[in-house]
Amino acid sequence: MKPRQLVTLGSARVWCSDRRGGVSSAPFDACNVGDHVGDDPEAVRVNRGRVAAAAGLAGPDRWVWMRQVHGIEVHVASEPTGDHLPEGDAAVTAVRGLPLAVVTADCAPIALACDDAVGVVHAGHRGLELGVIAAAVAALRNIGNGPVRAYLGPCIRPARYEFGARDLARLVARFGPEVEGRTLAGRPALDIPAAVRRALDECGVESFDDSGECTAESDAHYSYRRDGLTGRQATTVVLP
Repeated sequence: MKPRQLVTLGSARVWCSDRRGGVSSAPFDACNVGDHVGDDPEAVRVNRGRVAAAAGLAGPDRWVWMRQVHGIEVHVASEPTGDHLPEGDAAVTAVRGLPLAVVTADCAPIALACDDAVGVVHAGHRGLELGVIAAAVAALRNIGNGPVRAYLGPCIRPARYEFGARDLARLVARFGPEVEGRTLAGRPALDIPAAVRRALDECGVESFDDSGECTAESDAHYSYRRDGLTGRQATTVVLP
């Protein structure tokens, strides 16, 4: 298998996996890397190994993984996490060759990089509202130098992300009217990419690229909104 996407952020490298090329059975078929969704742990181990090999990285036991909780905690990594996963939704490191990963199935995976450090963020609507992106950018600047660049991997897009009017109004009040979208059926929707862009703007991040891929539209990606019980794809960033 090959990594679904390879993106460069300055000298940093970013990979986004998808559901193809793994060994998991339905409903996790095929390359699920989420170890908390009910899949066979051995299948997850094999899938993670395949993603690492395809990206030319050290084995996934040498990566930084987190127990994601839709919060704003940022893990400052100096070594692989091993079996004791830190609770958090963002990680940063200045250690070269240490991959940072988040797993998603609709939420926004964001890779960050400056001249000599990298970060990764898992941002759903709760984390966005709480300020996980600002927390991650601040942590990155605390350990690195130079302008911050950002890349948004595959996530759900407003055409397929119907959102409750009351919750949407709160996020519009927080980020502005540009985060209010419409579904294909004309119902209120949250525009997560627009909220990510707005949060990055507030942090002074000017360099931003977006994969443009919608997880709920693409059958090559896992989508919790579309499928319910399903797997997760990984977004990984490393400073070579």
